Amino acid sequence: MKKKNIIKLILLFLCLSSAIKAQDTTVSVIGKVWPIEKAKAWYSKHKWINGADFLPSTAINQLEMWQAETFDPATIDKELAWAKNIGFNTMRVYLHSIAWEKDPSGFKNRVGQYLSIAQKHGIKTIFVFFDDCWNKQGFAGKQPEPKIGIHNSGWVQDPGDPASKNASNFPALEKYVKDVMTHFKTDERILLWDLYNEPGNSGKLNTSFPLLKSVITWARAVEPQQPISIGLWAWNFHALNAMQALNSDIITYHNYEEPDLHKRVIDMLKAFGRPMICTEYMARTRNSRFANIMPMLKRENIGAINWGLVAGKSNTIYAWDTPLENGEQPIEWFHDIFKKDGTPYRNDEVELIKKLNEIK
Repeated sequence: MKKKNIIKLILLFLCLSSAIKAQDTTVSVIGKVWPIEKAKAWYSKHKWINGADFLPSTAINQLEMWQAETFDPATIDKELAWAKNIGFNTMRVYLHSIAWEKDPSGFKNRVGQYLSIAQKHGIKTIFVFFDDCWNKQGFAGKQPEPKIGIHNSGWVQDPGDPASKNASNFPALEKYVKDVMTHFKTDERILLWDLYNEPGNSGKLNTSFPLLKSVITWARAVEPQQPISIGLWAWNFHALNAMQALNSDIITYHNYEEPDLHKRVIDMLKAFGRPMICTEYMARTRNSRFANIMPMLKRENIGAINWGLVAGKSNTIYAWDTPLENGEQPIEWFHDIFKKDGTPYRNDEVELIKKLNEIK
């Protein structure tokens, strides 16, 4: 990428507010970011990318999904079959360093088993490494039971807080990232590597910058055949945004707003000239719906990955900030498409998704 283009892209984010407050956030391009032409050629080889952020309904969090004691291939197979039947071709799935640390070989075997199940259903996978969302600390072993009516009550950050701020943890995290990526670096079942989910969330702000910079460095050292990306999500996080965008082969982003506001973000991100995938959207009570967002994304040739497939232990039918501690169903589901028995929450949504995927 030419230096003058890099400067333009940095300025794009700096203009979103008055000034960068952090003093220890030097934005730079690390390693060999794909040329725009290569990114466009890669994207053109794929049918319109669409699907969901996936956690099996029997898992409360990433650890319950991946630990040997609770890994549930039967449920994964059943629920990915429902995804296939409405035309979904991509799942975004979170890994977790604690599950790898406990059993690196077994962890990779289970990841491979998941990929085989997904491939059987014609589904590729976006894997996510680190995450700054929800509970601060995860732990190996039996995971907590869901808190009634509370969205994502058991989801855990990775590597957690304060672990993500402590550079003494980075060598072990480097070993984790490089081991997993090296093992699967040529695996065509993996669509893309998403290195860090929502860096700076949960009040971490720019304290996440050193780990963000490090994981980009580790990933580039592996030189995977798949593209890498770090999804944009908070438009006032200038240094983080610039670091994420300038080091992404494919631009990914999150947006849970109504169509007009979502379209503004799309128009802004078009300035990078790269293919785009929205890796989180669809929050019904915020007017981000399949009916008004998914068709827009297809018209714009932007990948569409909504949050949630099957209602389950994650409790994501409940809104982020609207707990229902009596456990009653919300008046309108926040996320998710299917009930636990596979019936759609809304038939009209499923029919729309099928139509957009040209399934008769």
